[in-house]
Amino acid sequence: MLSSEGTNMVFKSYQSQVEMLLQNCVHADPFILCTSVISSIFACKMIYDLSQLISPVYFKSYSSLAKSKQIEWNNRVISTFHAVFIATMSLYLTLCSDLYSDDQLRGPITLRSSKLSTSALGVSVGYFITDLSMILWFYPSLGGMEYVIHHLLSMTGVTYAMLTGEAQVSRRDWNEEVHSIYYQWSCNVLSMASCKNTTVCLFVLSRLPAL
Repeated sequence: MLSSEGTNMVFKSYQSQVEMLLQNCVHADPFILCTSVISSIFACKMIYDLSQLISPVYFKSYSSLAKSKQIEWNNRVISTFHAVFIATMSLYLTLCSDLYSDDQLRGPITLRSSKLSTSALGVSVGYFITDLSMILWFYPSLGGMEYVIHHLLSMTGVTYAMLTGEAQVSRRDWNEEVHSIYYQWSCNVLSMASCKNTTVCLFVLSRLPAL
């Protein structure tokens, strides 16, 4: 049996090793990490609540949907906002900023990061936490085990890029995000409810593939 003093020494040794590991691996500002993730979670909740209020106004059949379908609808609204945000940030960081320029002095592109790119990944982490929580809470209404595995793997990759600042360029999947919006709404959600404003529906479906 270890004495109390010996136990404390072992604990402090492990604590020092963990702190050293974090210093070597985590390069992002903790304030940016916490703020972006927490803000994203609250934003997802706000979007969900707004969807409940606004959807019945523009989609006349929303109120007649089963409760599970309304939850799925609102969940997809959150996913759509996340996809639009990430697509916009990806385009800006890739085309408008100099973060991924061909300046050799800035080092390999895969090792570059900025406060803005890290914040964007923090928003994604917050979204995945929220979406995964909803999937588990309403399981299996919003998706089966394949969705859980997908979210866990995605969250692991995004979190790694956010914490270390590495491979952030690989997370700029704007094209995939944009097309995910199209497939979600054209193939699934718009078939759930009749759009009250036909012009809005046609505009959304006609413009998204062009992106």
